[in-house]
Amino acid sequence: MSGASSQIHIGRRLQQHFSELGPQERRVADFILAHLEDLAVYSAADLSRLSGVSKATVTRLFKRLGFDDFKAVKAHARQLRHYGVPLASGADALGDAVERFRRHAEREQDNLRQCLEGLTPVLFDEVVSALDEAPTLAVIGYRNSYPIALHLRQQLLQARSGVRLLPAPNQSLAEELVELDPQALIVLIGFRRRPRLFETLIETLAKREQRVLLIGDPTTAKYDDRVTWRLECSLETVSAFDSYASPMSLVSLLANATLHRRLAQGRARIGEVMELYQELDELAL
Repeated sequence: MSGASSQIHIGRRLQQHFSELGPQERRVADFILAHLEDLAVYSAADLSRLSGVSKATVTRLFKRLGFDDFKAVKAHARQLRHYGVPLASGADALGDAVERFRRHAEREQDNLRQCLEGLTPVLFDEVVSALDEAPTLAVIGYRNSYPIALHLRQQLLQARSGVRLLPAPNQSLAEELVELDPQALIVLIGFRRRPRLFETLIETLAKREQRVLLIGDPTTAKYDDRVTWRLECSLETVSAFDSYASPMSLVSLLANATLHRRLAQGRARIGEVMELYQELDELAL
């Protein structure tokens, strides 16, 4: 399978070729489209049995789609989910709502538990000390990481000064990085489906010996040797779209711990902010 074709989502390939498929192949295609989320756990025999066609038909369909064999299909499905491609099953809308709520709650709890289990007291104290003591905090997050970065900046800004969100809208990053204090802490939010710039940014910050706190999902493990600290949050859900409940909870934990390290200054700053809210009549308090 060529590099170009390997990047095309299998669901999209099925849609592109559906009109060319025979009746038996369409039965397999319909089943796969209805169970995309589970494709990585099925065997070729499972697909044959569940769609009511022969294994030869299943094999023929995957060959038509550009896969060498079913192992390549499973690897493709796993890779899509690993990098955050939404894979929705047609069965997602079916079933008892209460059961779906239960499964959702369990998955969210698992994500948060995994995140907290990765936080040793020593690691947590080092990170919070850096958030408290760095002369400048530069928070960076692209695409789906941007809301997390924005929220972290908003929380920390109430407890301390010198918290910046980079880059400024529609601006490049170079001008911002060149003037950073060497002791500044870069808080880099990097959840999956990151832009290509992300890896280059990691390399550049490492060369500049800049301290970096990286917050991301398990796919960021490959950057361990190039950042100062890395905190990991799982985004897994029972359906297609990722959940950011775990990273948002981590933001709350870090911001509150930072505030308590500088409680007197933090309280005074919060009081000043509240006075300005009232003076500017910005919020409906």
